[in-house]
Amino acid sequence: MRPSSTSHRSRSRRRAAGYGALAAVTALLAAAVQTGGVASADNRPAASVAEAAAKGAHPGALPAKLTPAKRAELLRAANADKAATAKDLGLGAKEKLVVRDVLQDRDGTTHTRYERTYDGLPVLGGDLVVDTAKSGKAEGVTRASKAALKGVATTAAVKPATAERQAVKAAAADGSKKTAADRAPRKVVWMAQGKPTLAYETVVGGLQEDGTPNQLHVVTDAASGKKLYEWQGIETGTGNTQYSGTVTLGTSLSGSTYSLNDTGRGGHKTYNLNHGSSGTGTLYTAASDVWGNGSPSNTQTAAADAHYGAAETWDYYKNVQGRTGIRGDGVAAYSRVHYGNAYVNAFWDDSCFCMTYGDGSGNLKPLTAIDVAGHEMSHGVTAATAGLVYSGESGGLNEATSDIFGTAVEFYANNASDVGDYLIGEKIDINGDGTPLRYMDQPSKDGASKDSWYSGIGSVDVHYSSGPANHFFYLLSEGSGAKTINGVSYNSPTADGLPVTGIGRAKAELIWYKALTTKFTTTTNYASARTGTLAAAGDLYGTTSAEYKAVQDAWAGVAVGARSGGGGGGTGTSFENATRVNIPDAGAAVTSPIAVTGRAGNAPSNLQVYVNITHTWRGDLVIDLVAPDGSTYRLKNSSGSDSADNVNTTYTVNASTEVANGTWKLKVQDVYAGDTGYINSWKLTFP
Repeated sequence: MRPSSTSHRSRSRRRAAGYGALAAVTALLAAAVQTGGVASADNRPAASVAEAAAKGAHPGALPAKLTPAKRAELLRAANADKAATAKDLGLGAKEKLVVRDVLQDRDGTTHTRYERTYDGLPVLGGDLVVDTAKSGKAEGVTRASKAALKGVATTAAVKPATAERQAVKAAAADGSKKTAADRAPRKVVWMAQGKPTLAYETVVGGLQEDGTPNQLHVVTDAASGKKLYEWQGIETGTGNTQYSGTVTLGTSLSGSTYSLNDTGRGGHKTYNLNHGSSGTGTLYTAASDVWGNGSPSNTQTAAADAHYGAAETWDYYKNVQGRTGIRGDGVAAYSRVHYGNAYVNAFWDDSCFCMTYGDGSGNLKPLTAIDVAGHEMSHGVTAATAGLVYSGESGGLNEATSDIFGTAVEFYANNASDVGDYLIGEKIDINGDGTPLRYMDQPSKDGASKDSWYSGIGSVDVHYSSGPANHFFYLLSEGSGAKTINGVSYNSPTADGLPVTGIGRAKAELIWYKALTTKFTTTTNYASARTGTLAAAGDLYGTTSAEYKAVQDAWAGVAVGARSGGGGGGTGTSFENATRVNIPDAGAAVTSPIAVTGRAGNAPSNLQVYVNITHTWRGDLVIDLVAPDGSTYRLKNSSGSDSADNVNTTYTVNASTEVANGTWKLKVQDVYAGDTGYINSWKLTFP
């Protein structure tokens, strides 16, 4: 949850081929915890959130509610058919599919998520989602990587001990303590960054710098010993709570003893670590079914907050998104409170399938507020679905997903003591000055998060690179400009200076969840997230709908892609070159000129550069804007993990030091061999 740590913290009309659906949105509100009459930002009670999202959606594209038993049945069927599916997909003789997850639409379309093996080795970054109509006809497939999985040597030149030493050294360099490999390195095929490569994956344990458990995954080239990648696996009755007032808790009674065991929600339990940092802890039990007194000095208070937050999160996913449990299998996670001493953090650990909460500075501000609970458990949902790797742009999207659904849970809870807002962690006072941890309407207000996408954002800490996705979600929900929601004032800007009209939080939640569970993969970046959310909006509301156009505009508002008006670049005075220019494969840079005339003075600080390039692997491309005086502005770096086709993006450039009139150039170079393409067109827009 805390950004200083590396943990995860906080149709009636037929759709286009290749995209599918999500879980149900129309279940009745369970008899559970409701403590106040505060309306959500949509000015409606929590029970109608699902109805608001479904309004105007294609009936067949809406989710079918999957019970754990029905889900298990679909998983068994997918497993029985996986060899035939592999053949239909044209996979090689050495490739096999491993079924990971399944969802279904009301019209019977099924979305099955697979991982792959190659010659018996796990393939990291080889995951895919197959969409199948009720008739059994394949509708499309979404792949994490489009590279061909063939010709990979399976004999390593580097010994496992070499990979282990490198991994431990990497963890130590990141500030880890008590560092050691949790298990021997395993051979894998690394496919997340271009050409598939034989590698070792080593998981390093111990503790991170701030005391959070460590689960650092290090990938080492098995031929050269070079480190290829690393990511962190730890994602960061009646209860008298500290943050949510007096609430009803799900408990159980055995004899004369009550326990924090919510049997109505998959058996979710809350344990007391008593300031320890390992093990499960002790289940909370008492002679009375009244828990805590609202003060942090009573150890039951934090437990009541955590137990309540887990219940609200369970209810949100079940009643709004149709997902029964984090994995969709009806099994609850569990919570651990009082981790460490004055530990200012909270984290999700998929290996224990649990949330863990520290007590904050001075052990006075436990990190157990509703949005934190929703945030942590949503890391589990991401792990069970898209599996967004917690590093680079996919890591920022992972973190943003937890912020988005932590916010959704807080609004859903409809709690008078902790009303819904677009502030993250506003109750836990993690900064010590009463300010929230993050702001969704203008992320940069926290001093470190980014409001908009730019080419280097993948190198930023994931808690800050999450900013553009958080900002997108706010713009899509509420729109730009000044407004007050539930007593909180917001004023959301846009990267292109143009307004965005929101479609309501309920629809924004539905679109993001659908994209997460059926469109995103382990390697999804911001450009792919735009593609996925547009596909989700198209499935649900149609590609000519206001909702679809709003998704386009909200992404343009954070400098990802073009506006809905067509052609990109927003409105204003535009200059365009639509002459095709071929891009040599692994060759010299090419340029396309635009002559700007009739502009007085300098270019603006928000010059819009719309780029439309056809290319079979855009990760090969380096793109620059060249000003009339020869000054160069980098729009896009090459990246082995940018494994999608084409570039169709509007970039925002601060060109205020440049004279506007003159010849501007788009400069493009393909720096790797094997893929080809050309510049279709590009446009400069002066807002």
